[in-house]
Amino acid sequence: MDLDLLSETLSICRLPPGAPAPDWGDRPGFYSLTRTERELSLVCPSAWVKPGWTSSPGWRALEVAGPLDLDQVGILAQLAGCLARAGVSIFALSTHDTDYVLVKEEDLAKALAALAQGGHRVRRPE
Repeated sequence: MDLDLLSETLSICRLPPGAPAPDWGDRPGFYSLTRTERELSLVCPSAWVKPGWTSSPGWRALEVAGPLDLDQVGILAQLAGCLARAGVSIFALSTHDTDYVLVKEEDLAKALAALAQGGHRVRRPE
């Protein structure tokens, strides 16, 4: 499987369920907002994190080359299994077109080695 390593360092944030969503509008860059009855979860560039937010900084995203067919089975399972065997924790996100696997920046070298050993190709940002 082909993956692209995104260049920015990301943070995973948790806000209270009733918190307003950040007004990022058309700001370029990778970000994701998910609201449930229990939380507002944000993934965004670390530079966007506001004081007072609960956040886990220092994540890097690997994007599965897409677009993917929504009927494809086992994409995340393949990647998660490969990384789990290497002892690398992940945070996974999906969009309509593809999947993203986030790994801690401190585990990036180990993750890239594990993915290569598993037969996956990772393109680094230019």
